Amino acid sequence: TIGNYLARRLADAGTRQFFTVPGDFNLALLDEMLKEKRLAMIGCCNELNAGYAADGNSRASHGLSALVVTYM
Repeated sequence: TIGNYLARRLADAGTRQFFTVPGDFNLALLDEMLKEKRLAMIGCCNELNAGYAADGNSRASHGLSALVVTYM
C-alpha cells in the first residue's frame, strides 16, 4: 500500500519516529505506518504542537522528521 511504502521509505531515510494528530481521514494511513517496526508514533494534542515537535526533532537530530495530520 501507499502507507506501507511511505513508512518504509521514511525509515530507510533515517526517520525513527513520526508525529501525528490522529483523525478520521488519516487512520488508515496510520495503521499502515504502525506496521513499520522501525518507526514509532508520537501522538500530539493538536496540529500546531505536532508541527513544532516534528520541527524540533528534525533540528535536534539533524535529520528527517515526519508529521501526519488530517489538515493543516
